[in-house]
Amino acid sequence: MILQLDFSSEVPIYQQIRNQIILGIAKGDLAPGEKLPTIRGLADEIGVNAMTVNKAYSLLKNEGYILADRRSGAVVSSCQSASHLPNSTKENLKLLLAQFKLAGCPKDEVLALVSSLYEEMEDIL
Repeated sequence: MILQLDFSSEVPIYQQIRNQIILGIAKGDLAPGEKLPTIRGLADEIGVNAMTVNKAYSLLKNEGYILADRRSGAVVSSCQSASHLPNSTKENLKLLLAQFKLAGCPKDEVLALVSSLYEEMEDIL
């Protein structure tokens, strides 16, 4: 698994790892049931501390994107649906919507923007 990390970014490395694994799942690069690299193996491959990868894997596990245990390692979860979105994702969306509202953007413009961005994601993914 090759991840593109930006060590000069304000986004923490563990968050970048988490985000790229989620994008990999969404794109189909990582299939349900597919085994992920070990924490130590991925850390060595990308040149970060194993605790950084462990934090990313813990987030992914708590959010339901992966299943992990000590014997079989980490695998991509097969049950992904909108009803299983992590609360943090919903809270992030609420914050973004509040920012749009405070900026004076009408609801129809926000919905049009979301629709447009969603279509762009479908083209990418």
